[in-house]
Formats: sequence, C-alpha cells, structure tokens
Amino acid sequence: MKRLKLWLAALVLAAPLAACKSPDGEEKASQELNVNSRYTVESVRLLGADLKISNALRREVDRIVGAKYDLSAIEDLADHIKSELHLADIKISVTRGTTPDHVIVNLEARQPQRTFDLNVAKFVYGSKEGWNGDGAATVNLRQNAVTFGLVSDNDTLVERYAGIRAQFERKSVGTDRLRLRFEFASFHTQWNEATLAAAPLSEIYRTRQVFMPEATVVILPPLEWSFGASFDRLGVPFSSATVGGAAAAKTESSNAVVNTLRYHQRWGSAHSRREQEISASYLVRAGTGLLDSDRAFTRHLARAFYLFRRGRHTVHTEFAAGRLSGAAPLYERFVLGDSEMLRGWSRFDLDPVGGTRLLYGSAGYQYGILETFYDSGAVWDAPGEKKPRQSLGIGFKKECFQLAVAFPLGSGRADPIFYAGMSF
Repeated sequence: MKRLKLWLAALVLAAPLAACKSPDGEEKASQELNVNSRYTVESVRLLGADLKISNALRREVDRIVGAKYDLSAIEDLADHIKSELHLADIKISVTRGTTPDHVIVNLEARQPQRTFDLNVAKFVYGSKEGWNGDGAATVNLRQNAVTFGLVSDNDTLVERYAGIRAQFERKSVGTDRLRLRFEFASFHTQWNEATLAAAPLSEIYRTRQVFMPEATVVILPPLEWSFGASFDRLGVPFSSATVGGAAAAKTESSNAVVNTLRYHQRWGSAHSRREQEISASYLVRAGTGLLDSDRAFTRHLARAFYLFRRGRHTVHTEFAAGRLSGAAPLYERFVLGDSEMLRGWSRFDLDPVGGTRLLYGSAGYQYGILETFYDSGAVWDAPGEKKPRQSLGIGFKKECFQLAVAFPLGSGRADPIFYAGMSF
C-alpha cells in the first residue's frame, strides 16, 4: 500500500513536467502557421475549377475576408467547399497581399478524375455557314488521358475542315507543373467559291494532316507557357509543276515552332454576387527550314478578355491583334466574320482568303440572360487596305448556350445573321 502511494505521488509530480515537453513536428508546424495570424485576409481566390458555391458558403468566404488570418477557419471553409462540390481535394496557399500586413488566401480545387468523359467544345448553327461541331471522348488512366474526337468546322478558318483528332496527354511529368501532349489530326478540306476565285490554285489543298508534340509549364497557377512544334502535311492537287502538260498533285510541308503564353485569373463564381475574370494569351508560330518546312513564315496573335459581373449585370470586353509575314498556308491567315468575332458579317464578304493583319475589339452588356454586344474589327494585307467594320447584336445567353442575331453596320443593307448553339 505504501508503494502504491509512492507511485501515485510520482505520477502527480511528473504530470506538469510531461506537459512541458518539447512540441512534436505537428505542433511546430501549427506554431509556424499561427505566425500569420497577425495578417489580415485581403481576399480569397477560388482557383483550379469553376467553383459555383452556394450563398451560405459565399457568406462564409465574406466573413474570412477582412478578418485576421485564421488557419482553422480557412481549413473549415475548404472542407465545406470540398464536401458541397464533391471535389477530390482543395490545396490551401497564402501569398502576399497588395497592401502591407495583408495576405491573399488561394483555394485551389482539384476535381475528381472521371475514367470516361464526353465533351462538346462547339455545336453552333449560323444562318450563313450552317452547322459546325467539335466533340471528343476522353479516357483517363491515372496521369494519362487519351482523347479521340470528330470535327466539322466552317466557322473558324477560311476553309471548311472536317475529320478526326487523336490526342495523348501526360498530366504530370515529375511535377504537377509540367504536362506533355501529343496530338494528331487528319482533315479533308472544302472551299467556298469566293475563295477559289480569289486564291491561286497552287494554294488550294484538299487534305491536311497535323502532328503536334507540346509541353506546358505552369510558371504560376494563373500563368503557363506551352512550347512545341507543329508538323503539317498538305495535299495540293494543283501546282505549277506539270506532268505531260497537266497540273500534278504533290505534298507540301508546313512545319512550325509554336510558343504560347497564357494567363487566366478568376475571382468569385457564377453563384457569387460579384465575379471577375481576366484571360490573355500570346501565340507565336514560326515556319522554318530548320524543321524541313516548305513554308517560311511568322505568325503573332495576342488576345485578351475581361468580364465583370455584379448581381444580374455583366460587362465584358475582348481584344485581338495579329500579324502574319512570309509564305504561310491559307489556314494560318486571319479571318473575321464568324460566330465569335465580328458577328453579323460573313468572312467571305470581308476577305475570302483572309488577311495578314488583324485588329478586333468587342464590348457587351448582359442583364440576366438578355445580352447586347458591339463588335468592331478589320483584316487586311497592305497598309492602305485597312477598312474597319462594325456590327451590333442582341440575343439570349445562359452559360455556354447562346441565341443571337447580329446586324452589320455601314454595309448599306440590313442583312442580319442568326447564331444558335453552344460554345465552350
């Protein structure tokens, strides 16, 4: 009995000493993170997916903004978002704010991977050009994705191209910041009569095959750089060469080095009261003899987009500028007058073979699903040929679906073009 009392006394005396032991790794990490509690949260960014959170979660976000940094509250918010949207994970990171003693909390969502996925990138009807579609099926196997798709497009280029696409993508190569992609495409080409009348026969090709290896580096979560090469083979049925006095078919190559810099940032979501989105890209394609190309050219294209929404009011603007030099094939030339740029005009009325210079701007306002827009732009070759065009349109838009009618301005006639469909 006496020994038992001694053991109890020893345990009582040792309890305070046990409470004073050095913290383990988890406690040290917690202490280090709590240092940030002296900072004020400037904003919360939702990255990595289209996070359409509920009003209750939006109020939870609003409570965190303007308050002192509290890791536990932020982790609770991340768990609530992950549970509501059925996400695989949400990564929390903190960056310096725009003012002293302020921080920005980034919540990067990671969607659960689906083994099989169907995607329709475009399904649009235009009263001038008819139906255009681009769809694909993707099979995901861990970090690999294999895609097979069909396309029939009379809306994007001078030509109508129809055929197949196949793509293999490695989503992570040693790190999530590096991706690899290999794409193959084979198209059959059809031409508008206006293009056939304006272009030399040696520029008209019937088939086009593309092989493009490309790597993408995520410099920062909003900024990424893609680089690679595009190996294109063109089946040209007419050329200057003759066999027995008749034009002979031949195959040409148009191989180019490709570089693209992209920036995309979004604040808020479609379910929040305020939303902003900025995206910009700069593309350079250079056809060079170093890749055994029959065509030598350089193509620059810069694009920017900005959207601001408050409640049911949305304002968006878009800008594009491009320049092409050298002996480029027709699919590299710039066009306006489609379902996305300078709506209301037909590209064959503006320039049936496209131009080597491009300048375009657009502004739109949307209230609920009702949308109005104004487009202005020009495509030209020689400096004295620049002739700006304008159009005005009205319609209905709900997420990716749009129904609109656009009128060309200054054309001397009221000949509207109708658009309906989905474009992502």
